[in-house]
Amino acid sequence: QVHLVESGGGLVQAGGSLRLSCTISGRTFSSYAMGWFRQAPGNEREFVAAISGSASTAYADSVKGRFTISRYNAGNTVSLQMNSLKPEDTAVYHCAVLRYATAQAMAVKNTGDYWGQGTQVTVSS
Repeated sequence: QVHLVESGGGLVQAGGSLRLSCTISGRTFSSYAMGWFRQAPGNEREFVAAISGSASTAYADSVKGRFTISRYNAGNTVSLQMNSLKPEDTAVYHCAVLRYATAQAMAVKNTGDYWGQGTQVTVSS
């Protein structure tokens, strides 16, 4: 069984920064992409960023230049540094794992095999 535990999130003013982290435990795989998705009320889930085991990355156009994804702890932890936050970034952010995939594949498929419980990010104007 795979567990994803997220931390971070919270309330911040527009222009501020937050950092999300997610650690995978339990069964792991020889290769997998880790990433973040978000869902705002009334909206569909959308891809935010992903990183593969080789450290290649993919970002949604809406966050490029503002968000940075990184992976460490032997590849078991992924973080998302979010800078210059905007009110439209407000959403529940979910960590996800896609087995045997690259970051680009995760972006294209817009899905994961395993999901975290989600953490709220609220950006006030």
